[in-house]
Amino acid sequence: MGNSLGCSASGERLVSAARDGDLVEARMLLEFNPCLARYSTFGGLNSPLHFASVKGHNEIVSLLLENGADVNSRNYCGQASLMQACRYGHWEVVQTLLFYRCNVTRADYLNGRTALHFAAVNGHARCIRLAVADFVPSVPYESIAAKSNSHRGDVTIGRGRNDHSALSKFVNKAADGGITALHMAALNGYFDCVQLLLDLHASVLAVTFHYGNSMDLIGAGSTPLHYAACGGNLKCCQVLIARGASRMALNCNGWIPLDVARMWGRHWLELLLAPVSDSTIPLFSPSKYLALPLMSVLSIARECGLQSSTISSDDMDACSVCLERVCSVAAEGCGHELCVRCALYLCSTSNISSENLGPPGSIPCPLCRRGIISFVKVQGSPGAKEIKSHMSLALCTPCVLHQCDQDCRSLCTSEFKKNQVSSVSSDLLCPVRCSPFPSVAMTMCACNDGPCPPLEPGEDGAEESTPDQQQDGSTELNKVDRERKERTTCSNMFWGKRSCSREHQCNSEINA
Repeated sequence: MGNSLGCSASGERLVSAARDGDLVEARMLLEFNPCLARYSTFGGLNSPLHFASVKGHNEIVSLLLENGADVNSRNYCGQASLMQACRYGHWEVVQTLLFYRCNVTRADYLNGRTALHFAAVNGHARCIRLAVADFVPSVPYESIAAKSNSHRGDVTIGRGRNDHSALSKFVNKAADGGITALHMAALNGYFDCVQLLLDLHASVLAVTFHYGNSMDLIGAGSTPLHYAACGGNLKCCQVLIARGASRMALNCNGWIPLDVARMWGRHWLELLLAPVSDSTIPLFSPSKYLALPLMSVLSIARECGLQSSTISSDDMDACSVCLERVCSVAAEGCGHELCVRCALYLCSTSNISSENLGPPGSIPCPLCRRGIISFVKVQGSPGAKEIKSHMSLALCTPCVLHQCDQDCRSLCTSEFKKNQVSSVSSDLLCPVRCSPFPSVAMTMCACNDGPCPPLEPGEDGAEESTPDQQQDGSTELNKVDRERKERTTCSNMFWGKRSCSREHQCNSEINA
């Protein structure tokens, strides 16, 4: 019962090994029965890959995938292992899952959140950088920005309003209620994530919807600047304004960002957010978490594999960084050669500003410090390493980015359309003249501190306001102010009680 393997004691042992990081036990069980890699628990449908990804056990993640684990398997909430790894900031696990071609565009069943949302809500800039690796070509950053600006402003030569790059569509993908990754990062004050998302063409004009199951204490029609004003981070507000955010943007409650800052006690933002402000906005350089060579080295790694064999002592082509593996990639420009594993690690971890090294987004070479834009395969390096093919590996990245055959293209297109969140036209957004969003009277959900309280029959997550409450607005606002916490968390701001309760039940077995 439960799944194709039944309530297998060996499957539960593998789950325990994946959760505890017992590599010896996991290898022994998979040698006995490789099919255990596809086992899933009865309640939350979490696979051993989910447990290993949550805990950050990268070696066990690699072992499971080598034995045929489904890299895109979902649990009861529709969350894949990539989402769990991004939630907890395990960038090495994210790197391994990308190497096995996980589907980064998938959204969960609860709120339509992608891996990008999970990384942004907790401020994991490295995970964001890896999640967009297949969307950022290894070319100079200036050409990417210029091309994006031309697409954004040139509508007279036949390009429609919806003609955006695949990167822009992915970064601006909205979860339930129209909440984007930029909203989440701005609310929680993660400046590095906000700056990186803006460099990846996240829209400062994106607004939340007036419908959906999300609980939004700020109000529908709010921009990322409204959320940054609520979070109270000065640098986040400055960089949003520097990138074109409007101080006069009204949400459906009739609030501008200054009103939101005053309501939440962020008085230090009043001078900056005033409609007529004399505050000087500093100039922000491109994010230090941009990594242009990542796409090129990831493609080479998928083609050649991550070589783990050691070399002989008389081999002159040893990697100058690890001195253990054969050089398989070369940096364009300086020509220094590295093994593919060291090159991939370098692109995933570097956070050194590249202003003085080369174009924005270039990675400093560990040997000469010149900026690296892309890597190329060294001639004569070992050929492609065959990866075990199963259904999960057939779901490659969107075909608009890579050339593939007709069968692969049709499979990718159908999978991408099935999992993407439907875009909503700007004409359907709630205008300012609509009735106020009723979430101001909502009680806050404290899912971060424990499970949500059970819902009473007939309760839909919001209390209807009485005529007396509408007349006495100040009393109601004072009541809400007393319930607010000093630190606003994303779970408190966004997701409804039912969604949080379901997610807590699904993830409780992992974190037990």
